[in-house]
Amino acid sequence: MIALPARQLVRWRVWVIAAWAVLALLFVPKATHVQRVLAVRGMNVEQTESARAAQLIREAFPNPIADYVAVVVHGPVRYTNPRFVAVLDSLSAALGRQSYISQVISVRTIGESTFVSPDRHTTFLIAALTPASTNDVSRTVVPDLRETVSSTLQRLPRADGFDVKITGNPALDYDVRTISAEDTRAAEEHALPLTLAVLVLAFGALVAATLPIIVGVLAITIALGIVAVAAQFQTMSVFVLNITTMVGLGVGIDYSLLIVTRFREELNRGLSPIDAAVRTIQTAGSAVVTSGLTVVVGFAALILTPLTETRSVGVGGLIVVAVAVLLATTFLPAALAILGRDIDRPKWLARALAWIHTPQGWERWARSLGHHPWRAILGGGLVAALLTFPLTQIRIGLPVRNWFPPDAESGQGLAALRDMGASGVIQPLRVVVQLPARESALSGRRLPGLKALSDSISRDPRVREVRGVATLRPGLSTLQLAMFYSDADAIRVRYPEFFNAYLSTDRRTTLMDVIAADSVSLTGMMDLARHVRRTIARSTRLRGAEVVVGGFAASSLDLQENLLSRFPGIVAMILGVTAIMLLIAFRSVLVPLKAVVLNCVSVGAAFGVTVLVFQHGYGAGLFGLDGPTEAIFVVVPVLVFATVFGLSMDYEVFLLTRVKEVFDKTGRNDHATMEGLSTTASTITFAALIMIIVFGNFAFTRVLAVQFIGFGLALAVLLDATLIRMVLVPAIMHIAGRWNWWPGVRAPRREGSDVEEVT
Repeated sequence: MIALPARQLVRWRVWVIAAWAVLALLFVPKATHVQRVLAVRGMNVEQTESARAAQLIREAFPNPIADYVAVVVHGPVRYTNPRFVAVLDSLSAALGRQSYISQVISVRTIGESTFVSPDRHTTFLIAALTPASTNDVSRTVVPDLRETVSSTLQRLPRADGFDVKITGNPALDYDVRTISAEDTRAAEEHALPLTLAVLVLAFGALVAATLPIIVGVLAITIALGIVAVAAQFQTMSVFVLNITTMVGLGVGIDYSLLIVTRFREELNRGLSPIDAAVRTIQTAGSAVVTSGLTVVVGFAALILTPLTETRSVGVGGLIVVAVAVLLATTFLPAALAILGRDIDRPKWLARALAWIHTPQGWERWARSLGHHPWRAILGGGLVAALLTFPLTQIRIGLPVRNWFPPDAESGQGLAALRDMGASGVIQPLRVVVQLPARESALSGRRLPGLKALSDSISRDPRVREVRGVATLRPGLSTLQLAMFYSDADAIRVRYPEFFNAYLSTDRRTTLMDVIAADSVSLTGMMDLARHVRRTIARSTRLRGAEVVVGGFAASSLDLQENLLSRFPGIVAMILGVTAIMLLIAFRSVLVPLKAVVLNCVSVGAAFGVTVLVFQHGYGAGLFGLDGPTEAIFVVVPVLVFATVFGLSMDYEVFLLTRVKEVFDKTGRNDHATMEGLSTTASTITFAALIMIIVFGNFAFTRVLAVQFIGFGLALAVLLDATLIRMVLVPAIMHIAGRWNWWPGVRAPRREGSDVEEVT
């Protein structure tokens, strides 16, 4: 185990507390505004095909429609009515005056039926954003856009009855970021009172119960402040806000629970508060550091991934766990040394709750497991297998529904576009074709290839239409198309906005927008992106050209394939490093192997139930979903595995540390297992309940990705603290006997005692 400078920490206890107080005051201002510097859309650090497509669009077009918002306008009259026309013209003019908007496209400028709903009461405008306005993730133009729209409508004399929603990727990003911050605050507000109630039950004292809450809040505050600083040097995903809060509150309180419990035990043995604090640091403090290191391994593995989401969560997790461990092993013992017996106040509460802490129930359970270990293994293994089975049906992809918060303005705008059959317009696949230098996309040599590619993609039933220079006049043959573009300059003058969007000024780079049918889900869009890339690979008429596919679905596909290819390496690293750490800590071969295998069992079972609830929709209504998601976002398994593997290892370390202590004193494996289980069962149960409360609150948020993660973490902790630590681990330890501590552990011999010797 790890030796800590216990006596020095306790001796300087007042200065230790003062130092933490100063740190908290420094980071509070940054922590309260951290969501402003967090990015929503992830990006791949490595160059991908979709990233290359975005780069070509930025470089080739002076005012590319690479990022834009859709302003959905629903009115009480048809869009041709003068009232509706006045609203559209006023909104277009107001938006066009904004410095961050390069152009505004509407049914009034291009006259396309795509922009109008079947009942003629809904239409939308496309406001293209300048590249400068979208480069800085900490700055968003969405609030200003909404204020511009609102003030414009208020000034119009006959604008009553018109409903205007702003949607599109920038608006969706802004709403997800805002809602994530709101939900995080709400989850904290709901979790803290419940957690305090559990801690009061666990300790039977209000003062002792308050200390872990203080540690958890301090851990979150300081960690989020550090994250805000780190976000100035590298892109940090909005996921870090939720994960840092969940993990910080969970581990901060859990570690504090272990420290306070051990401190009270040492006081009850007759030690003074100073000596009890020193002994607590030497025993429980070392266990906390070991546990923290196992959690850190998972987050460290995430830093090695090439994705913004997983990398930033890895950084945030490392920071918050490190802060929580330091608080639990320095600040908390210092406070305990000062408080001493006052942590048991009020005394009447301890007397009223004394019945909860009677150990007879856990002792009976421990003896029962010792007498029937095989029965426990068979029963527990069967339950784990049944829960894990749905994992065989997991489908990785973007969920078909509820991916964007439905109650946000951007989500409602997206729903309105979907109702009018135009949702594919704002999230198309973007096929970029760049020809060799000094070649023209409108030449007789290249135009047939562009038309052939457009026609091949259009034949897929999932494609509603393909927009590009080869489809400007639908129905033209290749010869007619060549004749149409015989005077390309005149055509460009005739259709300036179209050509600015789809053809570079040197005619070398052209763009095709593949708009999916309205029935195609986000996961279906990813499948369509695969199909389009295969179609391009088979194309023989654009030889020598660089053809790449970008857009939201294509970038999601690149993210998924990149992360899945690295997932086995992440798993291997976490398993291997964790096993080595436990091997060093407990000087045993079987203990780390058993811990790694059983942790995989609990994580697999949690994933299985997650598939059942979210992907298949059994009980999805409890979490505010209107049906099965039909797919699991790729980041979820990676984040849940890396996070929960270390967190659930906490209980393994708590249990085995106590078992090892007893075994080192007595040399009796069965006795050590039963005593270790009975003495730690209450602590593990309360610690797990706190984790479940914290994580479970996030399962009821409005951002689906956070719901996935919160549910998966809560369920994994539940299974780990019950099925694994209370059933399978002690049962296997009973069966393994002296082999638990092989090699090299020699138990002390005492005369007249039943001693096992492990050689």
